[in-house]
Amino acid sequence: MLAQYAHDASQTPSRNAQRRLRHCLSWVAQALYENGHVLESITLEQRGLNQHELNILHANAPEWAACQQVLEESGAVTFNGYGRFVLTALGREMMFDMFGQGAADCA
Repeated sequence: MLAQYAHDASQTPSRNAQRRLRHCLSWVAQALYENGHVLESITLEQRGLNQHELNILHANAPEWAACQQVLEESGAVTFNGYGRFVLTALGREMMFDMFGQGAADCA
């Protein structure tokens, strides 16, 4: 049985913006891995990356700043109540679509 989704087009980025967002999400997944993190570092709302970890990513991966900006502008990331960098529902949905349930499971 296939799951049915209610789709809200007002929350969907344009095709070019979505392609750019997907590229950044893919690149971020790789950068996280290369810097000793796992995807759950940003897919689980109660986890997230703190400012120190973000500073290290900025230093180790010069592309991080540009991708972070794309993610923030698209609404795919936010800072949780603890000030940690995490994916929003949109970001988790796209990450799930790209990498599968195990990679982006937020439960």
